[in-house]
Amino acid sequence: MPSPRFLKPQRAATPMAFVRAVVQGYARYGVDPGAALRAAQITPRELWRPDARVTAAQFEALNEHAMQELDDEALGWFGRRLPWGSHGLLCRASITAPDLGVAIKRWCRHHRLLVDDIALRLEVEGDVASVWIEERRDLGSFREFCLVSSLRFLHGFASWAIDSRLWLQAADFPFDAPPHADAYGLMFSGRIHFGAAQAGFQFDARYLALPLLRDEEALRAMLRRALPLTVLQYRRDRLLGQRVREVLRTHGAQASTAEGLAALLHISSRTLHRQLLAEGLSLQGLKDEVRQQQAMELLQRTARPVKQVALAVGFRNEKSFSRAFREWTGQSPGAFRAAAAQQKPGG
Repeated sequence: MPSPRFLKPQRAATPMAFVRAVVQGYARYGVDPGAALRAAQITPRELWRPDARVTAAQFEALNEHAMQELDDEALGWFGRRLPWGSHGLLCRASITAPDLGVAIKRWCRHHRLLVDDIALRLEVEGDVASVWIEERRDLGSFREFCLVSSLRFLHGFASWAIDSRLWLQAADFPFDAPPHADAYGLMFSGRIHFGAAQAGFQFDARYLALPLLRDEEALRAMLRRALPLTVLQYRRDRLLGQRVREVLRTHGAQASTAEGLAALLHISSRTLHRQLLAEGLSLQGLKDEVRQQQAMELLQRTARPVKQVALAVGFRNEKSFSRAFREWTGQSPGAFRAAAAQQKPGG
C-alpha cells in the first residue's frame, strides 16, 4: 500500500490556543510541560501570544510527547485517562470492517467503552452521512480542543483506512466562533458552522460503501506516527470524479472553467487536474460525459430546438454541438431524437 499522500500546509497554521489546551492538560495532572514544549520548539513567550500559530510538525511533536508523558491520549479532557495506545485499540477494532460505514459504527461503539463523557454516533439520511458528538458532561475549558480533536481523530482514521480524502460538506461546532476561527477552514473542508446544537460533520454517504484498504501491517506502521492523520489532510479523493460530475450538472456556468470548478470543490485547479489524472480521469472527459447525458435527456424529454439544447449544455452554437454529439453517439441530435421518439410507447 502506498504511503499516505497528505496536503502539507505551507505555513504555521495550528492555533496556539490548542497548544495552551495541551499545557492545561499538564496542569490538571500537576506535571511540568517544559519538556514537551522544548520537544516542539515552542518558547514560553510564544505560548502566550494570542495570535501565534505552530506548524503541523510542531503540534505533532507536542502531542506525542504529552500523550506519552501524561499517559493520557485525551490530554485531560475526560473523567478518566485514555492510556497511551487507546486510539490504537479503536483503530484495531475498526480495521477489519468490510467498508467505511461499518468501521465508523465500530469506532463509535468502542469509543463509548473507553469514555462516557461524550458519545459519538453515525447517522445517515438520504445521501448525507453525519457523525455527531453528544456531550454527556460539562467539558469546561477543554471543550473546544476535545470536540475538534475527537472529530479529527475519526476523520483522519477514516481517510487513512480508505486511502482517500473524506471530503466534508460541513462541520458544526456548538460554540461561538473563536478568535482563531480562520484555522477551522484548514482543519475541516466544506462549510463551517459555529453556534450549532452539536459538534459533528457531514459528508457524502457514498463514502460509507468504500472498502477499507489497510491491513494489520499497515496499521502497525501507521500507529508509529499516527498523529499526522489528525493535522494533515489527504490529497487523494476516491469520489472526486463523482463530485466533479455533480458540480458540473448543478452549477452550469460557475463550473465552466477549471478555476471555477476547483473553487466550488474547495481545491486548487492544479490539484483538481492532478487528482483526476491519478484516478485515470480528465476534466474534459468528465465535461463531455455530463454534457452528453444532459443533451440526451433534453432531446428525449423536451421539444426544445437543437439550438436551444446546444446552448443549455454549454455549447456556443448548434454546429459545434452537433459535431460533438455525433462523436459521442454516432448520430446527429435530430436522428437521436427521432429514434428515441419511436421507442416510446405509442411512438
